[in-house]
Amino acid sequence: MVRKSVLTAIILFGLYVAGMYVYIFYGAQSIIPEVLKGTVADPTVFLSEREWILSEEYSKIRNFLFFVAMPFDWLFYFLILTFGISRGIEKWSLSQSKWKILQNAIYLFWLSLLSYVVMYPLNYYRYTLSKSYGISTQSFSSWMKDGLIGFWVDFGTMILIVSVLYWLMKKSAKKWWLYAWLLTIPFSLFIMFIQPVVIDPLYNDFYPLKNKELEIKILEMADKANIPAEHVYEVNMAEKTNALNAYVTGIGSNSRIVLWDTTLNRLNEQEIIFIMAHEMGHYVEKHIYFGIAGYLVLTLVGLWFTAKLMNYSIRRWGKVLNISEVSSIRSFPLFLLITSVLLFASSPLSNFVSRYQESRADRYAIEMTQDKEAAVSSFQELTRAGLSQVNPPLLVKWFRYTHPSMLERISTLDRYETSNLNE
Repeated sequence: MVRKSVLTAIILFGLYVAGMYVYIFYGAQSIIPEVLKGTVADPTVFLSEREWILSEEYSKIRNFLFFVAMPFDWLFYFLILTFGISRGIEKWSLSQSKWKILQNAIYLFWLSLLSYVVMYPLNYYRYTLSKSYGISTQSFSSWMKDGLIGFWVDFGTMILIVSVLYWLMKKSAKKWWLYAWLLTIPFSLFIMFIQPVVIDPLYNDFYPLKNKELEIKILEMADKANIPAEHVYEVNMAEKTNALNAYVTGIGSNSRIVLWDTTLNRLNEQEIIFIMAHEMGHYVEKHIYFGIAGYLVLTLVGLWFTAKLMNYSIRRWGKVLNISEVSSIRSFPLFLLITSVLLFASSPLSNFVSRYQESRADRYAIEMTQDKEAAVSSFQELTRAGLSQVNPPLLVKWFRYTHPSMLERISTLDRYETSNLNE
């Protein structure tokens, strides 16, 4: 039974990979509509022929890796369960300590380490791919350092979350999902509050914007938008990437306006002002709080589904998965598998909402700056710097794109008439 299940899972994964390969590299073409050819949204207008070819090549490989990586995770979790590895790690952890939290820590360390080792080749390939296309500038040692920091941050967080989660499962087999969801509310807000000042600085150095004249202009815009900000922060990303970015992060007194130094180096002042106006648009339209609300709703539904599916899976395939009860920590890979599948299935909806919010922020930015030329040129440069695919295939857009495609963003901004922006 186990051998048959494993063989079936591997065959299905292989067929899926083959199907996605055909779709990404042969079936789905990035075509520019006739009506937009020759316009400022046409990549052949603002990209060189080599840049256009590289952007298509790089995007197709990244899209393929995205659609393969998550089902590979699912296969990994399934094999960890069916081969009895999760059960074996649990038994060993139980023999090492009488304290439950230490048992959980031991189990999670070895599970996390195994996952890190198995996923390392794929992650390393992504790193080298980005280097070969000139996107990443990060040294191998720096990349490894970030990976190890991420490993320990995730491990420490998991000890807390999993210990509470499985304690709830033992205390309330029927309603653990509801109590877990209630706890995610203060926990998520706490993480959002401390991330700008505790977590983000582990990876990069943040400091007040060096260009004080530009900082004054940005803060004046923030003041007009009633955004409480005393500084604009700059982060040293040039040593890691050639891509551009800017964002507003955190909540409450820890909220920050952040600019990558690559953005400062490659965009002119008018383009930077537009980008920052876009980020302020998210704040003004309260997208952060809508995002929190949406996340909490999806988490509630997701935990409810997870509880139902875990119970069903253990009743139906408990012997194959080597799980006798939900509250045993050996079931954690099953929890990860189910939540990952649900997250993937819900991504078209969450991405659709995110794209709508991004388009609203674009409109806010152009209404604030009244500078269509800077708006268009900033997105053209973002496309060039990141080798972004201007018009992605439909499935790629549904499952990957939290922002409208560059074709949509540039063409929409180009259609705006400055005289009608405030209507």
